Amino acid sequence: MLPTASVLALNHLLAGASWARRRLTPFAGRRAKIELPPLCLVLEVTPDGYFAASEGDEAEVRFTLPAGTPLLALQGVDAVVREAHVSGPADFADALGFVLKNLKWDAEEDLSKLLGDIAAHRLAGMARGLVQWQRKAATNTVENVVDYLREEKGVLPRKEDLSLWSAEVSRLQSDLARLESRVSSLPGKP
Repeated sequence: MLPTASVLALNHLLAGASWARRRLTPFAGRRAKIELPPLCLVLEVTPDGYFAASEGDEAEVRFTLPAGTPLLALQGVDAVVREAHVSGPADFADALGFVLKNLKWDAEEDLSKLLGDIAAHRLAGMARGLVQWQRKAATNTVENVVDYLREEKGVLPRKEDLSLWSAEVSRLQSDLARLESRVSSLPGKP
């Protein structure tokens, strides 16, 4: 069920992205495996640049996503891409990665077909506001936890303390370099 729904969703996005289908067409018949343990999706590129679900485990390209992908996705696609492990032929992996990274869902367009333009625009605006609110709430929560650990518990150092410590380490490195220079210039030293 999940592979079918995933393929339908990806093909829906590809239907509105002729540039992506053109990029995938040269790889018709080739297979890619996307793994997010315990989930696994094997896709085959069709001659018209869409995807078909494929049986079996064999694939030329493998995208292995870390277990924390759902949380990384909150930071954006680039965060997920940075942590993904990709193996296989570079040309196919590059084309597939580029397409998957740059496919965008125009939810407002899809909603307008169901609800009309005005309702879709308002609903999409509300959804964007909710996402922004959730990001802000997550950011505030992290900042509050850091402040608590820094100020109340004293577990984390303050920025000023780190700057002072860094300056002291730099001074110590300079002093050590000067001392090494003096020691090496002492008579009887090779």
